Amino acid sequence: MENETTVYSTKVVKYFVVASVAWSIIGMIVGVILAAQLYWPVLNFDSEYFQFGRLRPLHTSGVIYGFVVNILMGASLYIAQRTGQCGLFNKSLAWMVFWGWQLVLLLALLSLPLGYTTSKEYAELEWPIDLLIVLVWVLYAILFFGTIAKRKVNHIFVANWFFAAFIIVIALIFVINNLALPASLTKSYSVFAGAQDAIVQWWWGHNAVGFLLTAGVIGMNYYFIPKVSERPIYSYRLSVIHFWGLVGFYTWAGTHHLIYSSVPIWVQNIGIVMSLILWLPSWGGAFNSAMTLLQNKQKLKNDYIMMFFFSAILYYCLATFEGPLLAIRWFNMMAHNTEWIIGHVHSGALGWVGMSGIATFYYFIPKLWGKDKLWSTRLIKWHFWLAHAGVAIYAIALWVAGIGEGYMWLAQNENGELIYSFVEAMNFKAPWLFLRFFGGALFVLGLFLMVFNLYKTVTKPKFVLKREAS
Repeated sequence: MENETTVYSTKVVKYFVVASVAWSIIGMIVGVILAAQLYWPVLNFDSEYFQFGRLRPLHTSGVIYGFVVNILMGASLYIAQRTGQCGLFNKSLAWMVFWGWQLVLLLALLSLPLGYTTSKEYAELEWPIDLLIVLVWVLYAILFFGTIAKRKVNHIFVANWFFAAFIIVIALIFVINNLALPASLTKSYSVFAGAQDAIVQWWWGHNAVGFLLTAGVIGMNYYFIPKVSERPIYSYRLSVIHFWGLVGFYTWAGTHHLIYSSVPIWVQNIGIVMSLILWLPSWGGAFNSAMTLLQNKQKLKNDYIMMFFFSAILYYCLATFEGPLLAIRWFNMMAHNTEWIIGHVHSGALGWVGMSGIATFYYFIPKLWGKDKLWSTRLIKWHFWLAHAGVAIYAIALWVAGIGEGYMWLAQNENGELIYSFVEAMNFKAPWLFLRFFGGALFVLGLFLMVFNLYKTVTKPKFVLKREAS
């Protein structure tokens, strides 16, 4: 049983969670604006600050660093305390991490629309902000590992293994990919060039997905899924195999982004082989989480938080099928650089990460604020179906657009002349781009329902919260 004298620090966790909710709304609203701009180019307003190229990195940074990193920081600090039956390593350090990270996000919000960017995918922020990120990340690592070291139990729960991996790997690859020579306060140039720059960039780019959006979220889910399902992890041994499989193979897979490029063939082949191997640990972990939920089938039938988690697992299976599929050369030839890629990314980002985050918000926020249940079960039901309709419409539209687009780019006459012009390919995918906008808008509408429901939940009268075992 838990030590009754243990005092947990939850106030800073609340701040991280609220920041995550806020950035999920901001980041995804910008995403809907971008989708609208692709169908109605007039919405760029001939403005250098509001056009697609300036807003797109704001969208990706807002979702990845705002929504995801905030919830991972908050959840990891909470879970490290609960599973270790100890308080935080240092409360002041926790607040330094929180406010330092919000400063990073504020600087991104100001600098990216102004055009201050390195032009590197998921690493657009310029060098002074990068230095601040490194400082905050080191403080976060000290705080997390210090809390783990304080634990009053010998065992380190598997969720903390995944958190540790995402903290260490992101630190390593972020620093290396962002090595640059400053030319001014707002401009720098990468120390890498050409094929070397591409290899290092996609070592970072793919593993930012692999460890921020995958390992970190898996760690969070390995704690919350057993909680919400009221059952233990289906197979703890499989969760450990899942961990080592992910850590062992994911870091090598980034060069599948560079097939048919000037990068050496053997380097491309490493990415292909590792991507295909990743099917095994990914689906093994998904099976483990799904079986954990299915151990309580009766609750799963009516509990929409469990349904959100279950849906996230299904989209995780889908996204981790699409990634290795893209690594196969014949399919890469058809799909790469088309809308299919955007569909793949968002089946993972909205379906896996988004629904995991939503389920966590619905379960975690009432617990943090000492509430026994959500204000409205009807609103969470509406949100569930809006989210599913949004992701399905979004992804299916872009799969169709991408395969059609890829075929039209490759189609040739007998003399080798291209059959379709670029404009014809654009006209083909236009209605599918509208459906992309519509699907994204449905997803964001669901988020507004969630925010309203959670606001009403935390502002209703408190009840006496029973002490729960970790």
